[in-house]
Amino acid sequence: MLTGPELEDALARVLGAERVESLRRLSGGASRETWSFDAVRHDGGSEALILRCDTRRGAGIGEPVTERLLFEAAAKAGVPVPRVVAGSEDDGALGAPFLVTERVEGETIPRKILRDDAFVAARPRLAAQCGQALARVHEIPPDAVPGLTDEDQVGQFRSILDAMGQPHPAFELAFRWLSSNRPATTRRTVVHGDFRNGNLIVGTDGLRAVLDWELAHLGDPMEDLGWLCVKAWRFGVDRPVGGFGEREDLFAAYAEASGTPVDAEVVRWWEVLGTLKWGVMCIAQAFTHLSGTSRSVELAAIGRRVCENEWDLLELLT
Repeated sequence: MLTGPELEDALARVLGAERVESLRRLSGGASRETWSFDAVRHDGGSEALILRCDTRRGAGIGEPVTERLLFEAAAKAGVPVPRVVAGSEDDGALGAPFLVTERVEGETIPRKILRDDAFVAARPRLAAQCGQALARVHEIPPDAVPGLTDEDQVGQFRSILDAMGQPHPAFELAFRWLSSNRPATTRRTVVHGDFRNGNLIVGTDGLRAVLDWELAHLGDPMEDLGWLCVKAWRFGVDRPVGGFGEREDLFAAYAEASGTPVDAEVVRWWEVLGTLKWGVMCIAQAFTHLSGTSRSVELAAIGRRVCENEWDLLELLT
């Protein structure tokens, strides 16, 4: 991928701008690079934008779908997402696949969202706002985004864990429980796949945008509700929905916005699977570092969180 002045010049050409200013890489994101910059137009005006580049080579679980199409389809469905400005799925223009969107002001760091006084009024609203946003996500027409996969995730993550060749008894117990308690699937929709605190832009008024759609796929919409309730995404705060809210508020808002009632036990099944998935993902991300595919202190640190998920699973299943 291009860097420095070369990246600035390439972005200006892609956007038809006179120049790019204030280009800086943002922290966060274990799988993609995110940059903030201003595009100065030929008329002297400017636009605040975000660049996301996919520099991974085998670091993720499967290949990401086209986020540009997802952003556009989500916007039509009423999901709060940044407006797409430009994008490409090949390496030609910037040396890596990329997506440029408007820059939505707000916070994404969970520690700040959950603890800073600036968000004290926003926190009580977030669970319901997430329920409303997820109802809109699940209204996206599946044919609007070609290439979305539809896999049995129990089998998928069973295979991934087996390929790692590591013994994890707590994970084995969870796989058995999931197989014995699998709920019937009544709907197949577009699923965001990573809807959680940390992938949301939050302002003083609450939810402003939903980010990070690269794990989107087709599946049971209750997966997204269960994933949002996984303990890892509470970041040390004892509220089950992202650390900021209650399940009852999430479920009620989702049911009202979608017209579909929520079965709490079905969501719990998906919460168990989500906890197991994150544990397996932690192993996989550490393996990406240890194998030399992508040397990263962040990926190595994520690998140390495997034991947290083992503990969380034991608590969920007892």
